[in-house]
Amino acid sequence: MSKAASLTLRFARRTVVFLFAVFILPALLHLGVWSLKDRPQGWRYASWASAGILPESPPVNQAEIYVLTARTGGMKGAFATHSWLVLKHRGAERYDRYDVVGWGTPVRKNAYDADGHWYSNKPVINYRLVGDRAEELLPKVESAIAGYRWRERGDYTIWPGPNSNTFVETVLQQVPALAAATPGTAVGRDFPADGRWIGHRDDGAFFATAGGYFGFVIGGNAGLELNFLGLVAGVNPAAARISIPAFGALDFMPLDSPAL
Repeated sequence: MSKAASLTLRFARRTVVFLFAVFILPALLHLGVWSLKDRPQGWRYASWASAGILPESPPVNQAEIYVLTARTGGMKGAFATHSWLVLKHRGAERYDRYDVVGWGTPVRKNAYDADGHWYSNKPVINYRLVGDRAEELLPKVESAIAGYRWRERGDYTIWPGPNSNTFVETVLQQVPALAAATPGTAVGRDFPADGRWIGHRDDGAFFATAGGYFGFVIGGNAGLELNFLGLVAGVNPAAARISIPAFGALDFMPLDSPAL
């Protein structure tokens, strides 16, 4: 075997070991954990009701922006979450929820309770901004929602995208002042919704992707992230966060931190 062939083989082996250790093994471990959980037999039997994590009567004189996420249905939930946006202007008496679904017209407004379960899975607040800054940024968020490209019937693709997580991530990237991002479990977040496979995002991050199947992001609000088949591993020192494929983010900064 030539020296070049030997080096190529060694590189290939190390790459396989790296991918298995960093992406495949955590995903398989979480699949085992997820398989032990009780799940509804189908969407008709699932709960979509409010999880009670947002107040039924929100403060009228306070603007609010949220990103909520919940595990998806069936065995997909072992690897992926569904994301949506919850908005409220100062003076409004209720929340408005925006998310994308895989049936009918993709972009939906108030199709479910703002903090509703998703396939019986309780959501978590992934991001929150309240007060004057939220009121200032709300028009930009709403403009990004209105301008979302993949909003016609047939535009939705479950993997690698564009899907519900592509929608939320695209909106967040267009409003970099939010300093927000969907979690690493939001499969579809790395789909190139604007058609670019390499370049800089509005928050200053540099990215490269092969159609959402694999790639990386460095800088900006992301820190360092590696994406392989929708699984994300990463570290973000600024947000005190580590992303573990399938398991999700391990945060060391409370949600109530001023950084939000």
